[in-house]
Amino acid sequence: MSAASTEDVLADVGPRLRRIRKEREVTLAALSETTGISVSTLSRLESGLRKPSLELLLPIAQAHQVPLDELVGSPPVGDPRVRARPLVRHGRTYWPLTRQPGGLQAFKVLVPPSDEEPEPRTHEGYEWLYVLSGRLRVVLGEHDVVLTAGEAAEFDTRVPHWFGATGDGPAEFLSLFGPQGERMHVRAKPRRS
Repeated sequence: MSAASTEDVLADVGPRLRRIRKEREVTLAALSETTGISVSTLSRLESGLRKPSLELLLPIAQAHQVPLDELVGSPPVGDPRVRARPLVRHGRTYWPLTRQPGGLQAFKVLVPPSDEEPEPRTHEGYEWLYVLSGRLRVVLGEHDVVLTAGEAAEFDTRVPHWFGATGDGPAEFLSLFGPQGERMHVRAKPRRS
């Protein structure tokens, strides 16, 4: 939050305190008795002559039985949905699901069906794939396997690898990719015998 917007938020606290108190038909004297804050301090808070502090706002929020956010007027939580713009590279569509640079990266990938010959490549990193739909052919070193919906694979990307859709339709999968040495950790309950 910038300094200007912080000042704006602080300036709005006083009028908000007064409005909430008046809506509840509570006098300054009654609020003072409930919170232990002097009438003069409460009056200065409401008029903006005293900066609000946590020590003052917490008892007021408790007295009015409102969340602290309501007194401060914090902005509403943003829309949690990821609205990534797809990237198309070499006929494949990638939707980035993470926004921070570096570290683990997540992508949803759509690979159209093709008859291209595998050209395995290598690079630094570690990758984990989870197939959502379709049939994904994975060539990894000496292995050549087809993964279907619900199957996963993980590998060191220094091993020559290639993947593509096989069958009539596209393959759609989630890819988690991290720098070398950074591996995915999947927690699962142990099997009961």
